[in-house]
Amino acid sequence: MTKKRILYGFLALFALYLCYLAYIFILSPNSNLQSIYLIPKDAVFIIESEQPVESWQKVSESKAWQHLTKNDYFAELTENIQRVDTVFNNNHKLFEFFDGRSLFISIHMISPKDYGIFYVLDLKRIAKLQLLKTYFNTLLNDDYIMSKRNYHDHEILEVHDRESKETMYLAFIKNQLVASYTHTLVEASIDQYQEPVLGRNLNFIEINQKVGHEDLFRLYLQYNYFDDYVKRFTDTPSDWVRRVSENFLFSGFYFNLDRNSTLTANGYTNISATNEYYLEALQKSGTAERTIPAIAPKRTALYISYGFDSFAEFYKNFEMVQQNDPKQFESYQEGIEKVEKFLKIDVKENFVSWIGDEIALLQIQSHISKGKNDMALVLKANDAEKAKTNLDFVVEQIRKKTPVKFKAIKYKDYEINFLSIKGFFKMLLGGRFNEFDKPYFTQIDEYVIFSDNPNTLKSIIDDVVEEETLASSAAFRDFDSKFESESTVFVYSNVPVLYDNMYALADSETKQKMKKNKDFLICFPQFGLQLTPEDDLFESRLVINYQDVEEVKKNTQFEEKQPTPIPTNQNTTVEEITDAVFDLKPIYPTDLNANSFSKLYANGTTKFEVDLKDGLKHGRYTEYYPDGTEKITGRFRNDEQVGTWRYYNEEGKQVHKKRF
Repeated sequence: MTKKRILYGFLALFALYLCYLAYIFILSPNSNLQSIYLIPKDAVFIIESEQPVESWQKVSESKAWQHLTKNDYFAELTENIQRVDTVFNNNHKLFEFFDGRSLFISIHMISPKDYGIFYVLDLKRIAKLQLLKTYFNTLLNDDYIMSKRNYHDHEILEVHDRESKETMYLAFIKNQLVASYTHTLVEASIDQYQEPVLGRNLNFIEINQKVGHEDLFRLYLQYNYFDDYVKRFTDTPSDWVRRVSENFLFSGFYFNLDRNSTLTANGYTNISATNEYYLEALQKSGTAERTIPAIAPKRTALYISYGFDSFAEFYKNFEMVQQNDPKQFESYQEGIEKVEKFLKIDVKENFVSWIGDEIALLQIQSHISKGKNDMALVLKANDAEKAKTNLDFVVEQIRKKTPVKFKAIKYKDYEINFLSIKGFFKMLLGGRFNEFDKPYFTQIDEYVIFSDNPNTLKSIIDDVVEEETLASSAAFRDFDSKFESESTVFVYSNVPVLYDNMYALADSETKQKMKKNKDFLICFPQFGLQLTPEDDLFESRLVINYQDVEEVKKNTQFEEKQPTPIPTNQNTTVEEITDAVFDLKPIYPTDLNANSFSKLYANGTTKFEVDLKDGLKHGRYTEYYPDGTEKITGRFRNDEQVGTWRYYNEEGKQVHKKRF
C-alpha cells in the first residue's frame, strides 16, 4: 500500500510538473523581448545567426578560416569568441539546445585602441525556467568561480577563470541571455532594456527588415562608429574612411560561403541625409555596364566605378541635391562661372555633353617607383569625336588665356596633352577627385584618361597596346561575373597589388606589422563591392575570394623590367656581354616638353644625360662613372638606340662597341 502511495504521489508531482511546463511553453503570455533591444547603441559591427552552432561549424571548417587562425593578429581578433567556447566546450547537448535560437554578436570600441565583444542569445520561453539559471553552476568546475551582483534591479553572474584571470559577465533579461568579457557592455545592455536606442533606430530597422534570414549569418555595420574602429589600427584614417562614415548610415548583409571559401554577401545600405550630395545624386541616376576594364591595366590595385543612365542626368541631379545647402550651391556655381568667364568656355557644352555613362578612379602599381601610387581618372565618352573636339577647344582656350605653354606629344600613336585648370575636377565632380589638380590627358578610343603624371598615361597606353588589361585577365573576368553587369558604384581590389602599394608608402613600424601579416591578407586576392539603387536604398553585394597563399605568390606579377645583368660565366660569349652592357633601364621624365633629362649620383655628379623630344629619348646619350669619366655613349631616335654605341672602362679605354 505504501509503495502505491509513493508511486501515486510521484505521478501526481510529475503531472503537476508537466502542467507547469505546458503553462510555460504553451499557455503563458508570450512577452518576449527582441534581442536587438539589448545591444549597446555604439555597436560598430553586429553579427546575427539563427543557427549559430551550425553556422560556426561551417565557417570554422573552411580553408580560409583554418589559414587565418594560424595568424597571431587574427587569433587576437577572435579570442573572445573562442573563449566562450571554452566555458561550454564539454556541454555539447547544451550547445545543441542553443542552436535554432537567435544569437547576436556585436563589437564595440571600449577605448581608443581596444574593443569588446558582446553576446545576446534568445532563450525564448525556456528563460522562464528558474532551473536554467541554476544549471549554469553545473557548467563550472574547479577552474571557475561564480559570483553574483545586482545592477539596476538585474542580477549579473560573474564567471571568473582562475587560470586566465579573466571574468565573463552574464545576465538574464526576460527571455534573453547577455554576456561579455567587458562588464560595461553588460551594464550598458541593461540600460538599453529601459531605453532601447539601436533597436528603435528607424534607419537600422529599415535595413534589418530588408535583409533575409535563410542563410549562414547576417552582418550589420553602423558607419557612425566605423572610423573609431579604424583608428584602432591607424591614427590617421584615410579620407575614404571619413567619407564612408559621413555618407552611409547602416549596411546589412546576409552571407554564404561556397566550397572554395568564396564569401558572398548580399544586402542593403542607406545613406545619410547630410552627405556630400554625391551619393544622393548617384542614387537617383540609374546604372551602367562597366566597360573601363577594357583600358584599365592588369596592374590596377583599386578600380572604383561610378555608373549612371547618362552623365548629363547625374550632373543635373548633382546640381539639384546641392541646392538643399544654399551656401554650398552658391560656392559651386561661383566656381563654375569663374572658370567659364576666364576661359570663355561652357562647362556643360565642353565637358558634360560628351561624358557617357561611366567614370572611374584607378590606383595602379607604378612602373617607375615602388614608393608611390599611380592614379588615373577615366571618363567614358558617349561620342569619341565630340570628346576630342571639345577638349581640343578647351586646351586652345587655356593656351590663349594663360601663360602655360605645352605642346602635345605623340606616344605610340596616342596624343598626350595638358589640362591646366587648377582644381577643375574637384569643382566639377566633388572632393573624391581632388588628386587631379592640373592633369595630363590622353584619349584611347572612347575613353579619356587623366593623370597628374604623364608617365602614368604612357604606362596605360603600353598596357593597352600589349593587351595587358583587366578585360584580358581571366581571373578578373571570372570574379567580375559574380556581380551584376550594371551598377551605380563598383569597387574592385587586387589585394596583393594594393598591399604592395600600401607597403611602399607606410612608415617603418607599419611596414613591420604589414610584413608579419602579409600572408593573411593576400590570401584573399580579390575583393569586390557593388551598389545599385533600390527605392531610397542601395542594394549591396560583397564578394571576397580565398586562394592558397602559395598559389597567390606563384601568380605574383607586374614586377618592373630590369636591365639584363652583365654575364660573368666563363662560357659567356663577347656578343652576350656586349648586348648586356648596352641594355639600359627606361627613363620617366615628367616634363614632356623638356629638351633633356639627367640623373645624379649621391655625390652630386651626373650619372647620365640624354636629349629628349616629346618626352622620348632622341639625340645624344652619355653615361658616366662617379668620378665623371665617360662610361657609355650613343644616340637615340624616337626612343630607339641607333648608330654605334661605345662602352669604356674607368681608365677611359673602349672595351665594347655595338652597331644598332
